[in-house]
Amino acid sequence: MNEELLTALTQAPGIAGHEDKVRDVVVSALRPLVDDIRIDTMGNVIATRNGTGGPRIMLAAHMDEIGFLVKFIDDKGFIRFQPVGGFDPRVLVAQRVLVHTRSDVALQGVLQSATKPIHLLQPGELSSPKLEDLFIDLGLSMETVKDQVSIGDMVTLDGPVQRTGTLVTSRALDDRLLVYVMIEALKRTETNAEIIAVATTQEEIGLRGAETAGYGVDPDIAIALDVTLANDIPGGAPELAVTRIGDGVGIKTFDSSQVPNRLLNNHLRELAEREAIPYQIEVLPRGGTDAGAIQRTRSGVITSTLSVPTRYIHTVNESASVADIEATIQLLAIFLAEADTSRYRYSI
Repeated sequence: MNEELLTALTQAPGIAGHEDKVRDVVVSALRPLVDDIRIDTMGNVIATRNGTGGPRIMLAAHMDEIGFLVKFIDDKGFIRFQPVGGFDPRVLVAQRVLVHTRSDVALQGVLQSATKPIHLLQPGELSSPKLEDLFIDLGLSMETVKDQVSIGDMVTLDGPVQRTGTLVTSRALDDRLLVYVMIEALKRTETNAEIIAVATTQEEIGLRGAETAGYGVDPDIAIALDVTLANDIPGGAPELAVTRIGDGVGIKTFDSSQVPNRLLNNHLRELAEREAIPYQIEVLPRGGTDAGAIQRTRSGVITSTLSVPTRYIHTVNESASVADIEATIQLLAIFLAEADTSRYRYSI
């Protein structure tokens, strides 16, 4: 596993609309693998490897992570914030954060709840926190905070990459891990197809980068790459697991943004079985991927999604199996090499 690249991707800060530092890492990694690379108006990285008569295949993995924007600084220097992306406030209390200033300084802070500490609570007063109850403490005076921090500054969760048994754990695996998968698969692929690898922006607030990139690229086939729920943990019913850690790459058959192309999915399953790549069929009741936006561009695009099962999504402890990551890279590389051997359009 290329831990240096994965670390660079996950530790670069970049919420929706603020992906600049992630984009720099992506461009550097993709440049030697493609024939052309450019940045579009939305900030998407669009990297093209020329083909020799095969189909035009778009890969899409989003660069943005969930985070916050500074929206208010009170008279004691405490910061209130606007969430950018979906958060469960229960997992935020007592987390560490970084406030990224306009002068490119990252200020360390702690995220706390504006409630009484447990030592002072009376029986029955303990309750679940709400996002509006949370604030950031930088440990600085009001004057210093207001001098260095501006309304609209980006805030990210703070957490390193680490190995947790057979898993890799980090902030922002959603979706830097699949940007990593896209890059590593390109390293292993020789194909007649034209490949357009797109690192998209603003997925976490509505698939915005993928929508415009899909229209501009106008692919024949698109594969979105994203993490998905591995709810195979205590407290989760087996039928709600979605996927399971260690059971291989997820081939999505449903989510709330798309119903993938059945013929394309059948080919992906056949390739996985032929190559003995472990896989699982994913049904995600809620949530979507970039494929949902790309599928509906122009007159429609043949789409599906490959997923890496991940525990604790949208927390600082997102965790995925190294073996599942490798299975995803293998299946994507094999598909790209053989994408011109099958037809995915419905006919009469």
